[in-house]
Amino acid sequence: MTDKHADDTFKSEEGIHTDFIEKMTYGDYLQLDTLLSSQKRLSDHHDEMLFIIIHHVSELWLKLIIHEIQGAITAIQQGNLQASFKMLARVSTIQNQMIQGWDVLSTLTPAEYMEFRGKLGKASGFQSYQYRLVEFVLGYKTPFILKIYEKDPEIHAILKEAYQSPGLYDVAIETLAGVGFPIHTSILNRDFSQTYEKDASVEQAWLTIYKNVDHYWELYQLAEKLVDIEYSFQQWRFKHMKTVERIIGHKSGTGGSSGVGYLKNVLDHSFFPELWDIRTKM
Repeated sequence: MTDKHADDTFKSEEGIHTDFIEKMTYGDYLQLDTLLSSQKRLSDHHDEMLFIIIHHVSELWLKLIIHEIQGAITAIQQGNLQASFKMLARVSTIQNQMIQGWDVLSTLTPAEYMEFRGKLGKASGFQSYQYRLVEFVLGYKTPFILKIYEKDPEIHAILKEAYQSPGLYDVAIETLAGVGFPIHTSILNRDFSQTYEKDASVEQAWLTIYKNVDHYWELYQLAEKLVDIEYSFQQWRFKHMKTVERIIGHKSGTGGSSGVGYLKNVLDHSFFPELWDIRTKM
């Protein structure tokens, strides 16, 4: 009796699900009513729509980048490097799309932007928690970011977890140790809430891999996937800096940031320093 009841319930639920699938439209699946009604201009200026949509698109791409990097971290921790390669390659491709986005935004002239800039108040791209989350999963940890979101418990919790967890490079280094490379214990047991700083034992491990590509083919592929991501990230940072400079020069950002000055400073930061240093030493 119980089994029959459960079976009838399953059939009923299955029928409801099937009916929904059959009636579901493209707009329903993508929730386009919500998505396309989110572009709300605060001014009457034509070009504010461009400004909003570029940032909406960027946030969607950032969401996918986070999804892929976190998936790659899990795959690497499980020893499934091949699965991580697909995810990391996708991240690089997404980054290329984001780089092109700056070309679209740069069609906004300084005079046009000033027509609606005052409507933005203190809102600034520097407040994008997803961008900060990308930095965290790549290993660049900045404690002041957490303080910004203390009044938003949900976002603060997401950032704090990533802040305290090993980043993409940390799990790559753990993989090196796992196959026998003598990585310093201070690196393997380090405080993951601190930004990674380069280490001689990690550099030597990557150097050995690059000099013996056939023997360490998978690890070599992993290294090159990391380099691809950083290479694209730096291009994105550079295009960001030049686009801001083109539109507002060296004015302070709307959120009070130093604008171009800050963007120039972060160009010198490297997520995976040894992978760049060994190119000089090979």
